[in-house]
Amino acid sequence: MEEKNVHRIKLNDKEIILLGTAHVSKNSAEQVKELIEREKPDSVCIELDEQRYKSIKDKDKWRNTDIVKIIKEKKAGFMLTNIILSNYQRKIAEQFEINAGQEMIQGINSAEEVGAKTVLADRNIQTTFVRLWRKVSLWGKIKLISSIMYSLIDDEAITEEDLERMKTEDMLTSALAELSKAFPDLKKYIVDERDQYLAYKIKNAPGEKILAVLGAAHTPGVKLELFKEQDIKELDSIPEKSMFSKLSGWIIPGLIILMIMLTFSVDSSLGINQVINFVLWVGTLAAIGTFLAFGHIYSAITSFVMAPFSAINPFLATGWFAGLMEAHIRKPKVEDFENLSKDLYTLKGFWKNKVTRILLVVAFSNIGCTIGIWISGANIVSTFFDIFFR
Repeated sequence: MEEKNVHRIKLNDKEIILLGTAHVSKNSAEQVKELIEREKPDSVCIELDEQRYKSIKDKDKWRNTDIVKIIKEKKAGFMLTNIILSNYQRKIAEQFEINAGQEMIQGINSAEEVGAKTVLADRNIQTTFVRLWRKVSLWGKIKLISSIMYSLIDDEAITEEDLERMKTEDMLTSALAELSKAFPDLKKYIVDERDQYLAYKIKNAPGEKILAVLGAAHTPGVKLELFKEQDIKELDSIPEKSMFSKLSGWIIPGLIILMIMLTFSVDSSLGINQVINFVLWVGTLAAIGTFLAFGHIYSAITSFVMAPFSAINPFLATGWFAGLMEAHIRKPKVEDFENLSKDLYTLKGFWKNKVTRILLVVAFSNIGCTIGIWISGANIVSTFFDIFFR
């Protein structure tokens, strides 16, 4: 009798077998091995991209991480998000004493054993994050960040039965329906677009018999997408920033500077007070953000000094300077990278580890500066209207 999470599809001259798995289930890895050995497909498609494949395979990946380079390339936020998400999956995997992504690696190993071609079929994870970040609304971004941060403190145990139920279509369809209602923008980029991408890669894999190892969440969507046409170039592209997004970075600081200058023209002392308030608000809140990340005093001073310049120049970010200072003062050692998996098991460890602390310094100092801009900006606007419109 065929398992419920195995789906056979005839598409033109190809037989496609979709195996829906739970990413951290022992039974999933075993089922992958058994199915590939039994079916002996021409190609095995794996729900991994090159970057995540290397991340799973290379146990020493963190040793070669250049944290300074990551900050300079503006990838600190992406790295922090990726670490948190990977850590959430790792917690579940450790609960069942297996490796996260074990069923995917098993698929690659078993494909090699039966002489099948391995196809890494998922979209680059950074492309997914960038498309998501640039296209969702502000509220969608807030919900995404909230969900990511919640995963840090969520310690509710998940049973093996829960994982196995994830494979049933009814449960899954229901879960995706709820996700669609709560996070419609997020689902489009995290699930729907990747369903399209996976389907394209699967049906274009070489050979007549294709076996695809997918997370259970993608199976229903991929089944539908296999019979549709996909624009792979569009799915793989990085969207341009909207004109509003490009201009807003200059419009807001431009308006602040203009209102301060106009205030100066009427009352120089009041103009000076506005400048002082602006510098103090953005600098102080950026420094407080750095301290909340347990950053060094020199990093906090750097945040304070650079925040006013970053606030009026969209090409700069307070967190870059604060993070670089933190990396210089408290340069991570090899043991910090090696201890990431252990330290990230608790919130205390997340702040204690030098690697994640640097990333938190970047994020929190930027957040502090942004809050300072809005608070000081509101004060500047209020003063401006008091002078010219009352």
